[in-house]
Amino acid sequence: MIHENKYDLEERLIDFAVSIINLVESLPNTKSANHLGGQLLRSGTSPSLNYGEAKSGESKNDFIHKMKVCLKELRESHNCLRIIERAKISTNQQLVLELIGECNELISIFVKSILTASKK
Repeated sequence: MIHENKYDLEERLIDFAVSIINLVESLPNTKSANHLGGQLLRSGTSPSLNYGEAKSGESKNDFIHKMKVCLKELRESHNCLRIIERAKISTNQQLVLELIGECNELISIFVKSILTASKK
């Protein structure tokens, strides 16, 4: 996953969502792939959308709440990706591993951002 500006969180989240969509679209048409793919599609695209809302939060508490929603969805995506990887559901294991790595980095960013916002 290549980011022109790895420090632009909104762009990273959009890139992550697009990569999730591409992965889900490439999964086989099986019960497990359809189930996990649907779950991953929801949780993997949600952080980008919720982050847009967080940036226009009406208060500090609203901002923190929406950031926590993003974090929750990223953690769900991370677990879903790990299941897909371990069960070898995807034929593109390299993409799955890249997404797991990016998801880990995004989780770390959100944890730190929430802690920082909570202290202010």
